[in-house]
Amino acid sequence: MNSSRRGRRSGGGSGVTGLLYPLLGACLWAAALGYRPVIIVHGLFDSSGDFKNLQRFINETHPGTNVTVIDLFDRSASLQPMWKQVEGFKAAIYPIMQNAADGVHFICYSQGGLVCRGILSTLPDHNVHSFISLSSPQAGQYGDTDYLRYIFPQFVKSNLYHLCYTGIGQRISICNYWNDPHHRDLYVNSSDYLALLNSERANPNSTEWKKNFLKITKLVLIGGPDDGVITPWQSSQFGFYDDNETVVEIQQQEVYLRDVFGLKTLAARGDLILCSVPGVEHVYWHSNETVFHTFHVNKHMRHNECLPGEIV
Repeated sequence: MNSSRRGRRSGGGSGVTGLLYPLLGACLWAAALGYRPVIIVHGLFDSSGDFKNLQRFINETHPGTNVTVIDLFDRSASLQPMWKQVEGFKAAIYPIMQNAADGVHFICYSQGGLVCRGILSTLPDHNVHSFISLSSPQAGQYGDTDYLRYIFPQFVKSNLYHLCYTGIGQRISICNYWNDPHHRDLYVNSSDYLALLNSERANPNSTEWKKNFLKITKLVLIGGPDDGVITPWQSSQFGFYDDNETVVEIQQQEVYLRDVFGLKTLAARGDLILCSVPGVEHVYWHSNETVFHTFHVNKHMRHNECLPGEIV
């Protein structure tokens, strides 16, 4: 999501918000990025130009790495339906995959993380090695944020379901993953994207999609409590609200317990990595290099969890 849509930018590019790059550097190391091509997919209201710092960081850390930020669905075009974006990004990314004999890596930010899940689920011959989901609402979105007020000025989180769970609403990307915990039945029956991707309603392709998704070698889920946009922030790690708006963590979620699309399998393989970092606002996850050496990198991952000060 683009910083121009945020009214609150406290902290700017200094202090604890500068944890971005050490975090990413450690997670990229943990995911064994090596020198495979890196493909970056942007989020809501972003464009490829917003990721120049991230490109530079990767090239400085892994010289010679081919980094591509896909230039599609920029700015307001990112409001187009999610499946349309999946098909567009897929068409642009597939030739890069075909030219990468050893596979590629995905870094997918915010809404882009859900786009990438759609690609990984529906592309049977993808060769994505590591999928790094950078502050993405993987379990859905439900919050009164600046973005909600900008896109839907007449709505708040408690009544947005009146629009989102309609045919018209499902033409808007954010409505494709709007997950109102007080109207689960409407979400399950109306969501054309996330409910299908999660197989929360009958999906004849669920077995094939799970098989495709599990071709990845690593899944790295990055988020933090001071994000300010992804709501709840634990959605970046597949946690979400119950009907009392109490967060249920990933390990207690039905999609994990039933291994609907492979999260439990990835965890059993040791290939599910959770990175939680406080003090980083949403718009800075991909743009700040202030405290590059703050993190100690332990490349022998003991618990598949990333912690401030150490990546394990």
